[in-house]
Amino acid sequence: MQTLNRLVAQRGKPKYLFADNGSEFTGRLMDMWAYHQGTQLDFSRPGKPTDNAFVETFNGSLRDECLNVHWFESIAHAKEVLEHWRLDYNESRPHMALGNMPPGPVRIFV
Repeated sequence: MQTLNRLVAQRGKPKYLFADNGSEFTGRLMDMWAYHQGTQLDFSRPGKPTDNAFVETFNGSLRDECLNVHWFESIAHAKEVLEHWRLDYNESRPHMALGNMPPGPVRIFV
């Protein structure tokens, strides 16, 4: 819940939160958090991951561009590599929805 609370502090409360039907999203804690935020939970249909094509696209990109090309030596190394990939994905790479412009300042990692 710390991550969700941090995101709410940065971006404001969402009206809706679309989630998979996994146990991490269907539990009482998530339901209580959404209730207190005034956020409506909307779940994908069981066995239908294509209900959220954006997540499926992201998962494919993460696997193809990061997880499949690195051999992680430790948890700390994995966190470092994933953080670099996340920053590039969220801030540097062009996004079609933004007219193929990056959403944030360009960062170069060496």
